[in-house]
Amino acid sequence: MSFVVPPEWAAHKAMWLGFPSHAELWQDDLEAAQDEVAALARALAGPGGERVRVMTGHPGGEHAARRLLGGVPGIELMQGRFGDIWLRDTGPIFAGGQARAFRFNGWGGKYELEYDDTVAHQIAEMTGVPLVTHDFILEGGAVDHDGKGTVLTTDQCLLNKNRNPGWTAADAEEALAQSLGARKVLWLGEGLRNDHTDGHVDNLARFVAPATVAVPVAWGRGDPNAEAYDDAARRLSGMTDADGEKLKVVRIPSPGWIDGGSSDHGGPIPASHMNFLIANKAVIVPIYEKQPGDFAVGVLKEIFPDREVIGLPSIAILTGGGSFHCITQQEPA
Repeated sequence: MSFVVPPEWAAHKAMWLGFPSHAELWQDDLEAAQDEVAALARALAGPGGERVRVMTGHPGGEHAARRLLGGVPGIELMQGRFGDIWLRDTGPIFAGGQARAFRFNGWGGKYELEYDDTVAHQIAEMTGVPLVTHDFILEGGAVDHDGKGTVLTTDQCLLNKNRNPGWTAADAEEALAQSLGARKVLWLGEGLRNDHTDGHVDNLARFVAPATVAVPVAWGRGDPNAEAYDDAARRLSGMTDADGEKLKVVRIPSPGWIDGGSSDHGGPIPASHMNFLIANKAVIVPIYEKQPGDFAVGVLKEIFPDREVIGLPSIAILTGGGSFHCITQQEPA
C-alpha cells in the first residue's frame, strides 16, 4: 500500500471544527457548549498555530459563531450543514492526498440526524481534495494512527453487529488496509462505560509518538473504567507496531467518575483526557475537574515538550457525548 494516514502530530494545513448549533439537541447546554467550542477555536488559531475552519451547521449556529469568533485571525466560518458537531466521525479521513469517506449510520442507529451522512462530501468539496468513498461503516474516532500504518481500534466498536454485520477481525483488517493503508491493526477490547459510540478508541488509547501509546490510569475510588484502562495497557504492553517495534505505554490520569446527572443513561458519563487534540504547536486537553485535570496536563507536557499543553473546560460539550477530538478533524499539510 503506497499511503498511510499521517499521525496527528504531523503538520496540518487546517483543523476542521464543528460548532454547536441545534437548540433542540443541546437545550440548556447550548450557550455553554458554544462558549467552550469558541475557546477551543481561539486556542487552536492562537498558540495552536492552526488555520481553523469552523463548520457552523445551521443558521442559528452561524449567527452565534459570528458573534463569538467573527474577525478572529486564523478562523474561518464555513456554512456547511450537519446533524451535530462530531466531525471526527462524520467528516472524511485524509490520506494519500485524498479525502476518504465512509458510510455513517449514527453510531449503530442511535442518533441518525439529517446531513450527518453528507459531511465528508461537504468538507471534501470545500477543501478541493479528491473524494474517495468506501462502502462500509466507519467513524474516525474508532481508529487511531501512528503514521506508519499501525492502527489502534477496539473490537467492541469495529466488530459490533450494529456497524458491519458479520465482520470478522480479518474482514476489518482488510477493509482498513484497502481504505487507510493499514499495515497492522492493534485490537483493544472494551471502551468507556456509557459511551454511545460503543467504545471509540480515541477515548481509551492514543498514539503520541512512534511506538508510544497513551492510556489512562484510574483516578479515585470507584473509577468506572479502571478495568478497561488496565486491560488496554496490558494488551498494548505486549504488542509491536507495523515495523515490529515494541510499544511503550504511558499512563495519564483519567478524570475519574464524572456523573451524568440528568443525562439519558444516568450514572457516569464517558469523560476522557484521551480526547485531547494535537495541533501544530499545541496539545489541547479537555478538563472536567481541576484535579486530576492538572495532573493530566503535566504528563502530556512531558510527552510533548515541543508543544504548549493547554487545558480547557469541556463540561458542556461532554453533555453531547464527546469532547475536543470528537468535534474536530485535521487536514494534513
